[in-house]
Amino acid sequence: MTKKFNIPKTVKTVMDKMKKAGYEIHAVGGCVRDMLLAKTTKDWDFTTNAKPPQIQELFPESFYDNKFGTVGIPVKLTGGDRAFIYEITTYRSERGYSDFRHPDDIIFGDKLEEDLKRRDFTVNALAFDGETITDLFNGIDDLKKRILRAVGEADKRFREDALRMLRAVRLSVQLDFSIEQNTAAAIVKNAYLINKISFERVRDELLKILSLKGAAGGIIILRETGLLAQILPELEKCFGIPQKSPKRHHIYDVGTHLVKSLEYCPSDDKIVRMATLLHDVGKAVTFQKTLEGVITFYNHEIVSASIAGNIARRLKLSKKDTEKLANLVRYHQFTVDERQTDSALRRFIRNVKPENIQDMLDLRTADRLGGGARETSWRLELFKKRLIEVQKQPFTVSDLKIDGHDVMKIYKTGPGPLVGKVLDMVFNDVIAGKLPNEREILLSRITNLKKETEMKI
Repeated sequence: MTKKFNIPKTVKTVMDKMKKAGYEIHAVGGCVRDMLLAKTTKDWDFTTNAKPPQIQELFPESFYDNKFGTVGIPVKLTGGDRAFIYEITTYRSERGYSDFRHPDDIIFGDKLEEDLKRRDFTVNALAFDGETITDLFNGIDDLKKRILRAVGEADKRFREDALRMLRAVRLSVQLDFSIEQNTAAAIVKNAYLINKISFERVRDELLKILSLKGAAGGIIILRETGLLAQILPELEKCFGIPQKSPKRHHIYDVGTHLVKSLEYCPSDDKIVRMATLLHDVGKAVTFQKTLEGVITFYNHEIVSASIAGNIARRLKLSKKDTEKLANLVRYHQFTVDERQTDSALRRFIRNVKPENIQDMLDLRTADRLGGGARETSWRLELFKKRLIEVQKQPFTVSDLKIDGHDVMKIYKTGPGPLVGKVLDMVFNDVIAGKLPNEREILLSRITNLKKETEMKI
């Protein structure tokens, strides 16, 4: 296929330099796919008949620190100072995949066809030499049909690298493609092999799926292919757990509600989206039904937080992300009542943490919409306004406009229990509304406290 394509100058420079030296070079993989779909991409990968030492001779600033024949070339993009990496890999074929992820043997070759045969999906097995598209597996036709199809024998492709199954789900959501029937069947057959892949790799693909606009559809595909039961069995158990009963507003089973909530989640934050997907995951464990037919899930938020924390640790999320995930799940069942005191609101904010308030409100929005309710209510809107007002007050002693040095100066004393006691008294006056958090007024209050103490003596 020959057609005029606009490619970045940096890409053309790399390709021209290789060709001038007498080597073949093709852009390959997702960059070619995206180019044909008229999508912008910065990730350009290349394949060539040149060997790594020959590539490095042409690009002295390059680096080569792997056994896969991939040389990295730092490229400064136009309009920015940040360097980007283009990867050039020698044509190769592979043999043996004893760990279901990496080839046991890599054989460098001199034919493009051998290299393209090892690719995962037909739409990623397209090569572009700067003028002509090489399409050996009908990838262009699959692009037109919006189909994701494995190259060659699907079963073999997934047994070579089991992570490709998760990539298939992610790409189908990302591109809005359907997974071809035989390819989908091969995923179902080999779903158990995902357990051969490191938790870090699974986590990365799962988070990429969750970050996509169609993430809810991705979770459904994971379930249909059997992958969900392997990577998130706790969530899989939630499907079929009923919620519709007297005294309950839910119209979906727990699993469907969680997926629906993810669909409506307004946040782009991957941890908030994961918390939305898992916020009721403990309901499968806490489900009970009374003699009157009323369904209950007592303390499900506590159990859900514990399960979410276990999932986060299994997937090796960072400590910060793990704590945020568990915290959002733990306190998502917060009460919205116009009769709540400021103290109750402050307690809510301390539990959730001020920096996570909007995330929690986004989860509540998703939870409401995912349960068939309206997006908001007058009580929730009032609650949001009161949160803003309450946060104008100090939350800890450190938020006061005075500190321990001021106390020591007025009392003419050094560090000790007295300083903390005075600060606590002033802080309590401020949060009770007796004093504004203004420095001169607080200094005057400390002075009066000192005088009161001296009078008692």
